[in-house]
Amino acid sequence: MSAGFRITPAIWDKIHHFGSFPQTGVSLQQMVLFGQNPSQGTLLKAKELTVRLAHRVKELDELPHNLSAMPSINKVKNWYAQSFEEPITFPPIVLPANIRQALMMTRPEDIHLPESKPNLFNNPYARAGHHHTNSHGHGSGNGNGFNQLKLRVPMERRYYANTNNITWPPEVQDYNKRFTKSLEQIKSRHDPTVTTVAQDRFYLSRIGIRFLIGQHVALNTQQAHEDYVGIICTKANVHDIVQEAIENARFVCEEHYAMFKGPPVQLICPKDLIFPYVPGHLSHICFELLKNSLRAVVERYGVDQEDNFPPIKVVVVEGKEDITIKISDEAGGIPRSAIPLIWTYMYTTMENQGIDTNFQASDFKAPMAGFGYGLPLSRLYARYFGGDLRLISMDGFGTDVYIHLNRLSSSREPLP
Repeated sequence: MSAGFRITPAIWDKIHHFGSFPQTGVSLQQMVLFGQNPSQGTLLKAKELTVRLAHRVKELDELPHNLSAMPSINKVKNWYAQSFEEPITFPPIVLPANIRQALMMTRPEDIHLPESKPNLFNNPYARAGHHHTNSHGHGSGNGNGFNQLKLRVPMERRYYANTNNITWPPEVQDYNKRFTKSLEQIKSRHDPTVTTVAQDRFYLSRIGIRFLIGQHVALNTQQAHEDYVGIICTKANVHDIVQEAIENARFVCEEHYAMFKGPPVQLICPKDLIFPYVPGHLSHICFELLKNSLRAVVERYGVDQEDNFPPIKVVVVEGKEDITIKISDEAGGIPRSAIPLIWTYMYTTMENQGIDTNFQASDFKAPMAGFGYGLPLSRLYARYFGGDLRLISMDGFGTDVYIHLNRLSSSREPLP
């Protein structure tokens, strides 16, 4: 990553231009359809990414109360600006006239996409009609009202190209390889963002950007698999994903407390329960929540009570709309006065879990707890494709956490 990157006036002009266009939300169904038969031509179309990155730079620059002047915010803003600048200045490919014409000729009626439903319930920013105005000198003064006047580019033109009958020259494949490598570098650059800044609206957008990059990179680099379209598993096995999260969380718990055997976890889940989802999202959610329960049980009963820990119970049920996962522990619960705090970033009950502000590693050892991101970020991941996460605590007994996953996969991203 370039430590000396600075946003020039020319880059700001481009950021404001791309940032004036609305973002386009997609559903899992639509991304699966796009990725099932990717050609070298469809992979050329990555315009949505630059629009989203521009929005993030503007949002970070327009934070209230002079927050944009904070070193951590400024560092992340420069990361996003550099990641915006790299795709738009990437050396363009020179294509024959007939291929350029084909890429521009996709019509909405040529592509039959499943309808995506607006995810307003889980997008409070859309419900509240939030908008931002720039007060920091860099902006163009155009708030959300101006964005609404912009002509929305049809999704089919953002993501799809009718290129089935085209023979692609070798230059296209070479271009896609080089561009994919650039995207991988961008994704790596933003790995430490989680430990640098935390804002709900910002993180929801970050999840979306990493999802789009991950999907593009996977389509370009992974071998074809009948159950996968990019990073989306069309037959994600809930039992296997949750079981793996249980094993990983118990391992971290046992290592942290130097225990031979951590609290037991009972999983009640049909072994053949499958649905289309991003396994990495579900794994992250379950892993974080299980770590919380395991830590709470050990802290309540003591490390020396290995043989007497009450089990943590994980129950998975499939309904008409949702797949619901309930994680229950008997770790004493949470006082009612503390419930609002658990959804705030940086709130933690563990000490000495600080992290250096210059931390850059992307594959650091997962801590047992302490950064204060687990619950709020897990809820964002659950809400990203139309799900939710709720917590009910019985002070003095234990806590139940409900993960609701939209099994229909028809909710589009809740873009701010």
